[in-house]
Amino acid sequence: MREIRQEYLTGERALFQGNDLEIYDTIFAEGESPLKESQNIKLYGSMFKWKYPLWYSKHITLEDCTLFDMARAGIWYTDDIIVKNTLIEAPKNFRRTSNIVLDNVTFPNAQETLWYCSEVKIKGGSANGDYFAMSSENIEIQDFTLFGNYSFDGAKNIEVHNAKLLSRDAFWNCENVTVYDSFISGEYLGWNAKNLTFINCKIESLQGLCYIDNLVMKNCELLNTALAFEYSTVDAQINGKIQSVLNPTSGTIQADHIGELIIEKDLVDESKTKIICKDIKEISQTNKLITNRA
Repeated sequence: MREIRQEYLTGERALFQGNDLEIYDTIFAEGESPLKESQNIKLYGSMFKWKYPLWYSKHITLEDCTLFDMARAGIWYTDDIIVKNTLIEAPKNFRRTSNIVLDNVTFPNAQETLWYCSEVKIKGGSANGDYFAMSSENIEIQDFTLFGNYSFDGAKNIEVHNAKLLSRDAFWNCENVTVYDSFISGEYLGWNAKNLTFINCKIESLQGLCYIDNLVMKNCELLNTALAFEYSTVDAQINGKIQSVLNPTSGTIQADHIGELIIEKDLVDESKTKIICKDIKEISQTNKLITNRA
């Protein structure tokens, strides 16, 4: 492979259709699309300061690199890319890209990042921005922190381990999502999702977990969570208190305490839901479906 070291490159398409390159400590300054249609490129300690650096590329590695704010829309339509220990300040990165590995990558301005992508592995790092990972699929996440609303909207086939998500409207319209050992805080969690599972998770969500087809919760906590499970099919085992439960469609809900249970008989069939709880402070409409109540 040809080496490029400590260069300062400007102008549009500076290394257009570059192939079999190892690039060290190089600055890509003003000039669009410096590595468009490139293949087999390895970048170390390099910086991108202008728009569209990696479009229609294949087999790319970035390590200890920086994409500054103006490197926006930086990585689109690219296949097979590994990014390690890298700071991506620019928004709108990773669009319609496949086979992505992100290892300890920081996104301080992650608006509209990871849209319509597939085969994504994220380990470590953090992101701050709305609409993260919209309509992407086949995603594995571990040890990740996200600050940003509307995350994972319309995404499919997601597995999350040990994450912290501060995200209103997270996992809307999703399908086949499993979250392990994580903390999530944000209103309206999971609406209109299908096959959504939480295991060993701590969740705070006003009116969360509603309109879900096949919601499973195992060994979870719901903090300050009100009006949960509306029109959801539920298999939930909750440790501690649920502030209030409203009109679940069917299934089983087990909790230590429920502040208020609201079942409106003209809207849901109470016989299809089983509530297992020894301490229900207030019951609205009916109490016929209560079982195992001390």
